[in-house]
Amino acid sequence: MSRPRISRAMNIAKELGIFEDKVFYKTPDESIIIINDDFLKIDYIKPNSIDLIVTSPPYNVDIEYEGYKDDIPYDKYLEFTEKWLKKAYELLKSDGRMCLNIPLDKSKGREGEGFQSVYSDVVSLAKKVGLKYFSTIIWNESNISRRTAWGSFASASAPYVIAPVEVIVLFYKQSWKKFRRGISDITADQFKDWTLGLWSFQGENPEKIGHPAPFPLELPKRCIKLFSYVEDIVLDPFVGSGTTLVAAYLLKRKAIGIDISTKYCEIAKERLIREAKADIERLL
Repeated sequence: MSRPRISRAMNIAKELGIFEDKVFYKTPDESIIIINDDFLKIDYIKPNSIDLIVTSPPYNVDIEYEGYKDDIPYDKYLEFTEKWLKKAYELLKSDGRMCLNIPLDKSKGREGEGFQSVYSDVVSLAKKVGLKYFSTIIWNESNISRRTAWGSFASASAPYVIAPVEVIVLFYKQSWKKFRRGISDITADQFKDWTLGLWSFQGENPEKIGHPAPFPLELPKRCIKLFSYVEDIVLDPFVGSGTTLVAAYLLKRKAIGIDISTKYCEIAKERLIREAKADIERLL
């Protein structure tokens, strides 16, 4: 039996209720849009319209982002986190899902705050705003070269324990099971491999991408293929260098990326054109 033909001819801005003057860039087939705005201030996207959120928000570890201060007090960081999680919850469909890439914990950031259990704190906030917890994927970046502090070296005095991993936390709004059937493009081998909760692949090189904290294409690729159907709507509210959008376009999803930085929106646009060939009309 032949698979249904997939049409990329859609206007996602119209579908989501977004005025054209809010769009920084859209692909010629109008399946992907970039919005240069503050996610917390956006009030022009239809509630209950997003199938999948894939994102990695600022970690508050004093990274030099453009347009965002990344060393605010930890309690203020948690307030910011709760606000954006609440907005994300409102935008998700009732069977919508979220793949949230965050650190397990952190020691960097504002002086004097010490180590913080970011993972457990963010999970608690997500549940507070109404999101339901499903599972956690451990991402082994296979990169221990970042280590710069030992605490008390070769001594029990005050050793540091540093896990060279990040996590991808899986949440959903009301129902984990999808309400409708769609086209899945994941292979049997990919499904068997990726449903094991330990993913091992390299991180991305910030200098290559032009963004201080990009995740590699493999991360949104796996999340999108495993947790969404072809032509579902994907959102990245902190789109940064646009990796989620590149993956979504290559995988025939519709997607919206939002970033407060004009510079990062431009980088995301350039990557869509350069890596995904999104400026070329094509029949699929």
